Amino acid sequence: MAAATATGAPPSPPRRTRRSRVDLLPYVLVAPVAAFIVGLALVPAVFTVVQSFYKVDELDPPVRFTGFGNFTSLLHNSAVMRSAGNTGFYVLTGVILSTVLGVAIAVALQKPFTGRSVVIAVLILPWALPGVVEGILWSGIFDPNAGLINSVLTTLHISGDSHVLLGQNRLLTITLIELVQVWQITPLSSLLVLAALQLIPGELYEAAEIDGCTPWKAFTRITLPLARPGIAVAMVQAVIATLNVFDQPYVLNGAASTAASVTMQTYFISFQNLDFGTGYALSLIITLVTLVVSVGVVRFVYRKVEL
Repeated sequence: MAAATATGAPPSPPRRTRRSRVDLLPYVLVAPVAAFIVGLALVPAVFTVVQSFYKVDELDPPVRFTGFGNFTSLLHNSAVMRSAGNTGFYVLTGVILSTVLGVAIAVALQKPFTGRSVVIAVLILPWALPGVVEGILWSGIFDPNAGLINSVLTTLHISGDSHVLLGQNRLLTITLIELVQVWQITPLSSLLVLAALQLIPGELYEAAEIDGCTPWKAFTRITLPLARPGIAVAMVQAVIATLNVFDQPYVLNGAASTAASVTMQTYFISFQNLDFGTGYALSLIITLVTLVVSVGVVRFVYRKVEL
């Protein structure tokens, strides 16, 4: 007290030691979701990677390590190689068509108009339907006896005979099946691009119009460059969907090799041939190819937009 009085400074209050408390509530709330993601995605992924290097064949036990034997057998499997070519055509056709149509639909919906919300709601329906349901719907359209396409051709006197559209010509079969998938994935591409278009200020179009810019130049110099982030995301989702296409080819063309995809081969190898090790290896290859192609699309198309 004497020292404090001599210096004129008030005595410092006693320090209170408080234990730092950690708020556990956020971790408790996130823990179930994290455990669900780990159990549903990460654990099967690790299991697939490990088992792809083993011979897991219910018809040829026991399980034994084969190294890259499963991957080598896939390279010598003619059905897998044929389906890889089919899948490449699915990806090329699907990504191009869905992106072009998605951009066109998004531009048409960019400006508000009466009934736009109704149009968007109807647009979402094909994307909301399961692939199996879509395959069943379109199987009636492609039916050689009472299908819509053959009926239109007969009504217009273009052809008097019924044509089998699926299963005979490989290129025609793949093209028609991919059109069904494009019908499904284009709505999502449209919405993704439309979301990017909504971020473009209207003042840019007004300034371009004052400067005498035509609608086409405004589209190529304003809309497309500023919508590239949305277009990149739309293309990535199209790549993922087309590389992993299964429902439409299987429902419309069955187990025929004419239009079989690589994902269908994983099903045939694993559950029909009971060769799970090779099926794991093919699944791992599909995952890696999907990742590489998606990253390539993002690096090639995506550009950071600064307004």
